[in-house]
Amino acid sequence: MYTNKNNESLHPNFLVSPNSHTNQQLMDVKLGELPSWILMQNFTLKGIAGAFQRGHYWYYNKHIDVKKGSIAGVSMVLAAYVLFNYCLSYKELKHEQQPKYG
Repeated sequence: MYTNKNNESLHPNFLVSPNSHTNQQLMDVKLGELPSWILMQNFTLKGIAGAFQRGHYWYYNKHIDVKKGSIAGVSMVLAAYVLFNYCLSYKELKHEQQPKYG
């Protein structure tokens, strides 16, 4: 899809305007500044979509699009999918359990 990997306009950190305070990472925020940092975030549909896009680019660049790749990136997605589906069907699986003594 994108041919130039070094294009800074596609990098997740450049999707936020440079003069806003929202480009400060959560881990860099002090505890006292946390409420004001949360209020500065963009909670519109476009802002939430941008956050998911940045997360996707980060995950893709870190785990999937690497020079010496492994199965780790894809297996994490698969494990999350299995865990999510197990949590959704836990109620049904709980009723199908065999009795301990009987």
